[in-house]
Amino acid sequence: MSEANRPLAAALWMIGSITAFTGMAVAGREVSSVHDTFEIMTWRSLIGFVIVLAVATVTSRLHEVKTNRLHRHLLRNLTHFTGQNLWFWALTMIPLGQVFALEFTSPIWVILLAPIFLGEKLTRPKLIAAAFGFAGILAVARPDFSTFDPGIAAAALAALCFATTNIATKSLTRHESIISIMFWLTGMQLVMGLAMAGYDGDIALPTAQSLPWLVLIGLCGLTAHFCLTSALSLAPASVIVPVDFIRLPVAFSLGWFLYGEGLDLGLILGAGLILIGITLNLRASGAAANRALLQQPMPPKAMTRRN
Repeated sequence: MSEANRPLAAALWMIGSITAFTGMAVAGREVSSVHDTFEIMTWRSLIGFVIVLAVATVTSRLHEVKTNRLHRHLLRNLTHFTGQNLWFWALTMIPLGQVFALEFTSPIWVILLAPIFLGEKLTRPKLIAAAFGFAGILAVARPDFSTFDPGIAAAALAALCFATTNIATKSLTRHESIISIMFWLTGMQLVMGLAMAGYDGDIALPTAQSLPWLVLIGLCGLTAHFCLTSALSLAPASVIVPVDFIRLPVAFSLGWFLYGEGLDLGLILGAGLILIGITLNLRASGAAANRALLQQPMPPKAMTRRN
């Protein structure tokens, strides 16, 4: 069967993922004084696993969970878990603008690596989208790379891990259902979180104040990955992942609205550049999908008998 190529529908799913990831970031900030990173990821995965298991049982889809690609699931979840923790560690080492600038090189890595690992074509619109996205990142974050810091390496490696995660997810969507991918996502990362959070024998239990935020983190985390996986099942990774560039101006805008953080011309300019690149990429992909549809051979007409 040919792969689905519905870039506009995939973009809508990606926007849902961005919204959920943003909500998770706000909730994570609210509980960071009570729970460390590993504990947050543990409770997030536990809540997600319970929800996935319940949904799969109620809808009689538990049989869709496959075990013949466990090594791919393990690779995907190890890279995501590693990248997530490198990102949190980088936040304590270098300025926030540098972390964001490096994290959002991940879609660019996807564009460059997808032809190698997924066989996707490296087209001019994809390169233009990457260029506009990177220019927008620099305009928004304005990072200072004049001095080297281990935190920079951590953030850069986190971006590469996130790109690898997206490519592995796209590869899995060709063979497995979203239920199967989400089951192993939450289950494996629950085990990883428990191992890392409990290595010292002390895991902080939720408090009355942190429990609602932890539930929100679990729901948003599950929703974000569900939307991301759905998006990747509908369009090539190198087309849809650059939509994630939108998350950078959204994050800065939310920081301005909720926490009184700076909002200036650089943010507006960067958001504009990012949106231009994404629009060009999606339009080119949509046009290519329409051309492919038109070039498909028409079904033969039924032969009529002569009376």
